[in-house]
Amino acid sequence: MALVTELELPEFDYLDPTLRGERFHERMRELRSQGWLAKSPLGCFVLDRDGVDFFLKSKQLKFPGALVVELFGVTEGPLHEEVLKNILCIDGADHRRLRSLVNPSLTARSVERFRPAIRSFIEELFSKFASSGRCEFIADVAKPYPALTIATVMGAPLSDAERLYDWSNWIQKQFAQDVLEQREQIEQAVLEFYEYAHGLLDDRRKDPGDDLISLLIAAEEGGDRLSDDELVNLVLNILVGGVDTTQSQLAHAMRLFAEHPDQWQLLAGDPEQYAERAVWEVVRYEPITPFTARIALEDIEYRGVTFPRNTIVMVSAFDANRDPETWDGPDEFDITAERDAKPHTFGAGIHYCLGANLARLEMTEALTFLSQNMRDLRLDGEPVFGSVNGIYGLDELPLAFTPAA
Repeated sequence: MALVTELELPEFDYLDPTLRGERFHERMRELRSQGWLAKSPLGCFVLDRDGVDFFLKSKQLKFPGALVVELFGVTEGPLHEEVLKNILCIDGADHRRLRSLVNPSLTARSVERFRPAIRSFIEELFSKFASSGRCEFIADVAKPYPALTIATVMGAPLSDAERLYDWSNWIQKQFAQDVLEQREQIEQAVLEFYEYAHGLLDDRRKDPGDDLISLLIAAEEGGDRLSDDELVNLVLNILVGGVDTTQSQLAHAMRLFAEHPDQWQLLAGDPEQYAERAVWEVVRYEPITPFTARIALEDIEYRGVTFPRNTIVMVSAFDANRDPETWDGPDEFDITAERDAKPHTFGAGIHYCLGANLARLEMTEALTFLSQNMRDLRLDGEPVFGSVNGIYGLDELPLAFTPAA
């Protein structure tokens, strides 16, 4: 067995600030053509679907969130405590217990109750610029839309949506390279959200509804219930995982459709047939979590290669989603293509995204409504891409369209 550290592998600088947009796609194609592994100062990158499946699902690895923040110098305080309680950093029996109590509240059937509210949000946001034929999509739609949804899901006042967005935006930075520079703001956001969420818990105990917090308070399996500490941290995880992510994925969706007007026309012509397929194709083609980290808990042997204990393995959902052995024309954006396999954008294994069903519902409602009301969709300027390091989104997306009659 060859040690992964001894192999001659192509180098991949995923922190390269130019690595975005088409340049990102080009670089990933170059790497993929050279094999299924690449190296970086952080660790190794796995670049095909079989490898990504193995490293995401293997119990020999775990998400290294706590290690990452400790390496950055965060070894105590509110941020460190929050990371340790993050469901991404919990494994084994404790993780299975939390998932078994939370999952029933976030099934595809369960989140359906939020569809009317979600539909009303996209209609209201669109109405503010409908007659102009132009919008800055990030500020006008992509940013407020998931924040309003999360407020509704949590049973919070809609007037708090902007605060929830700000907290989510700051807490999402906890695993970023510059966490030390922003630690004070991140920890302040954590503390403020904890206080806010405890207030919501108290309110929902006095006056339960059909919101997520009420359902989590009532969740029970074999007499087991969630503690207040677990409830607050799970709600925080859902907040952080459900705002920036949906904002970014919806922004990429609209960019892709503006660049592929034939696909937008197909969607507009039959949203009942194509809306859900369009969501899956967007999620596959431009994943907003292109890379996910794992750390080896022991020496691992895979495909004749040994990955020593404590090796950081970065799995590439971007490449797994474009595996030519899984899909025909994987580098083509095509909502009509038959794609039986599911993309890895929401993860795989025990850490599959808790809010995947809610995110897909938000995307489906948005694309259905907007395709009916934004004819001749086109770019009205150059999109401004964010970094692929973390949540890969857009900072600006100017769009133009012909208002529907």
